[in-house]
Amino acid sequence: MRIAFASVHGDGVMASEQSGNPGENENDPAGKADAPRRASEPPRRASEPPARRSGLPGRGSEPPQRISGAARPTSSPRLESSPRLESSPRLESSPRLESSPRLESAPTPPDGDPAPDRNARIATWAKRIGIALAALLALAAAAVVLVIRHYEADLPSTRELKDYRPPQVTRILARDGTRLGELFTERRTVVRIGEIPNQVKLAALAAEDAGFYEHAGLNYLGMLRALAVNLRSTQTRQGASTITQQVVKNVLLTPDRTYHRKAREIILARRIEQELAKDEILELYLNKIYFGHGRYGVEEASRYYFGKSVRDVTLAEAALLVAVVKGPSVYSPRVNLERAVARRDFVLDQMQRKGFADEILVEQAKREPVVLAIETESLAELAPEVVSEAQRVLREVAGPAAQQGGYTITTTIDPAMQAAARAAVRKNLDAYAKRHKLFGPLARAKKEPPPFEGTPAGHKVFRGVVTGADDGRGTLSVRVGTLEGTVSLRGAQRYNPNGLAPSKFADVDKVVRVSLIGPAPEPVAAAAAPGQEEDDEDAAGEAKRAAPAATPAKPAAPVPLRLELGPEGALVAIDVRTREIVALVGSYEAVRGGLDRASYARRQPGSTFKAFVYGYGIHARTLTPATILETNPLAISGYNPQNHDESEGQSPARLREALAHSVNVAAVSALSRVGASNVAAFAGALGVQSKLGADLSLALGAYEVTPREMAAAYASIAAGGVYEQPVLITKIVGPGGAEIPLPTRPPAHRVMEEAEAYVLTSLLTSVVQSGTAKQARSLGRPIAGKTGTTNQSKDTWFVGFSTDIACAVWTGYDDAAPLGKGEAGATSALPAFVDFMKQAHAKRPVVDFPVPSGVVRVKIDPATGLLAREGQEDAIEEVFVAGTEPADEAPVPEPDAGAEVADGGAPEALEGTVPAPGEGPQPSSTGKAAPSESEHAPEPGPLPAGDTAPPPF
Repeated sequence: MRIAFASVHGDGVMASEQSGNPGENENDPAGKADAPRRASEPPRRASEPPARRSGLPGRGSEPPQRISGAARPTSSPRLESSPRLESSPRLESSPRLESSPRLESAPTPPDGDPAPDRNARIATWAKRIGIALAALLALAAAAVVLVIRHYEADLPSTRELKDYRPPQVTRILARDGTRLGELFTERRTVVRIGEIPNQVKLAALAAEDAGFYEHAGLNYLGMLRALAVNLRSTQTRQGASTITQQVVKNVLLTPDRTYHRKAREIILARRIEQELAKDEILELYLNKIYFGHGRYGVEEASRYYFGKSVRDVTLAEAALLVAVVKGPSVYSPRVNLERAVARRDFVLDQMQRKGFADEILVEQAKREPVVLAIETESLAELAPEVVSEAQRVLREVAGPAAQQGGYTITTTIDPAMQAAARAAVRKNLDAYAKRHKLFGPLARAKKEPPPFEGTPAGHKVFRGVVTGADDGRGTLSVRVGTLEGTVSLRGAQRYNPNGLAPSKFADVDKVVRVSLIGPAPEPVAAAAAPGQEEDDEDAAGEAKRAAPAATPAKPAAPVPLRLELGPEGALVAIDVRTREIVALVGSYEAVRGGLDRASYARRQPGSTFKAFVYGYGIHARTLTPATILETNPLAISGYNPQNHDESEGQSPARLREALAHSVNVAAVSALSRVGASNVAAFAGALGVQSKLGADLSLALGAYEVTPREMAAAYASIAAGGVYEQPVLITKIVGPGGAEIPLPTRPPAHRVMEEAEAYVLTSLLTSVVQSGTAKQARSLGRPIAGKTGTTNQSKDTWFVGFSTDIACAVWTGYDDAAPLGKGEAGATSALPAFVDFMKQAHAKRPVVDFPVPSGVVRVKIDPATGLLAREGQEDAIEEVFVAGTEPADEAPVPEPDAGAEVADGGAPEALEGTVPAPGEGPQPSSTGKAAPSESEHAPEPGPLPAGDTAPPPF
């Protein structure tokens, strides 16, 4: 036996452990061992390395360089050839058959046959056997060809691997790069082979396929070994897949462990090696394999386990990543750290044994402690509403390719403001729940509201009756009409913050609001009577008629229900200068797939719409802050609005006072002067895109809008009267790194002059300083805004702004149920605005609204709105757009004028006035129900005599 020494290079000379094949393969899978030399060839020196096979597929790829921390041995002994096989006389000739003296000198048989006849017969049979063997070989070759052709049928094309794009993760980021959410079918981020460090590549090769850069895609000896093991065990227990075969299995085929799939895999592996370079195959493999916990590819695995990119992992971390591949459910360090470390050390030993890393680095890696990243993900995301909108925009701009992922979407969301907005909405809704005793334990009242009767269906809210509880399962039993259902308290933490058991959470017979989770099941029909044929319709009908009337159908299984005890909320915040949406909250729960009420819930804005009525009057030079408006409902002909927020109406009032105290009749009076159609167009120009009707009820916010539209319109006022479309998505980068063009943003346009916008802003500050939103004074900075409350407090609002941020808050039930007694915009929405704005302005200086040119201040008489008399003690200062200030001086009042007005003015007790929210409407003077601000009225008639139609804005 001849022994030669060959250098151990990083490309490896021996096959190693294959997928599903533990232990190392000591054979050369590529046939690299030298064949016996001819006699004419000079003997090889002991230190001469074996000749490298030429013309290998993927020849343009270079194997990763060996990791070295110190000088390494230059050679290692290797078995080069076998003298016994090279010169065995038994394999070269058979003297017993060709020259045996026993055959040559044997005596003539008794029958007289000569010896050559025996030799002739032997030669004939030998010839026949040879022909038979040749035929068998031909048949075997033909069979192999037929088998190959059979398995080649319907094989997938390997050409697509050139442009193969596995599903990747699409990331949605905040303005500062904070991750808001991810979209994926497979959580993967593709990295190019050149960006993957050598330690990761060498660890994968050592554990899976050390001869990857030498073989042509198949490890024949390993396949024979696995075949023998599987035949002995009579089942598929061991594989012999190379990395190329694993790519075929994972990308083009299925993971089924069958001989049919294996044959197709072998054929495809050879094809891939002819079409792709080795580096391309290894890149596919490292980006495709599964690492457990929903992570695919080395990049996502590195981020999940170590909290960093694969570009930055150490040798020990690279070995741990590769160790997980063998069985993520077994070797994941988050499942069993001890087992994962043992597997990591095995991979490191393989790297040393194959010459991929020296002993010093391996020992250092083994001593390195495992430091796992903290898991930060949960079902509740920071901004699921933003993630959903980003997904919608991506589909619009990228088309079907969006499904494959790999995009990075940057939004305008400020993470700190988003967190503050979510906290403010939840705090506000929790305060409502506490006021109305919606937290457990829920005690049965003496007079419960009537429950729902009938069969519930659809996505609606129903009143159900608690019938029992199961503490073991954590569920409440609730009957909704004819339906029996269960409520899981595990998903009702909002109403059960103390974690009460179901039996302690609600009394039996307590009426609760619930909704169906999914469709209601059909009741199961009663079984056929004994002896009745199932297909005998006549007999079945007769049995049904003969059955007792009290025999019911088999009840269906209880359906899952969800508690709907409290209202929902929404908040939108917009940067006044950039018009970027910095916070967007559309629900309490903050779960993916929930309804974004901030963007899609259309609700009546109530008195928040009055800003547009008065704003247009100022823009059209028809109204000023000193205009005297009628507040008596009886003075409005053809429409009978009531003063919902304040019981004003005893006397006319200046516009500023009417807005501050939200006097409904005054708003309707103003709308009748300026024209409803003009106000509707004006609101649309400011940012309200919803369809608005042109009648008197428009003044009271009877037409539905979204919180996002209201925030955009108020931001236009705060920006000096300029509308600019709010933006949420600023950039989308594709998988290849190229930026994808976004839809063109419409140009900004001016709706009001700066002076007009300032006067309207000044009016809205009175709502905070002396009107319905006094709570906002706690912010300690100039705030302008307006409360809003619709009929029976079904919708409550506050929309306002500072010099920096415009914000809209809405609170209400999805099914428009009344919020209850005492609830209004100032109590159900304003607190969330105050809490959010306090956090949003925590580090911002206090800045007053700047006064533009074109604004004048004059002193006026508060009773008439005319110029104050010289020396008038009760005169007040008012702001006007230059040219609209009063020119006439107020007359000197007569001594008894006040008394006459008091005695002969409006009625002492105004009938038809709506009481405090939640108490319901009172009968009007005619005995009919009093109209509310949500009722519609016909289009107003012509303007009063003497008035001229205002110019369009």
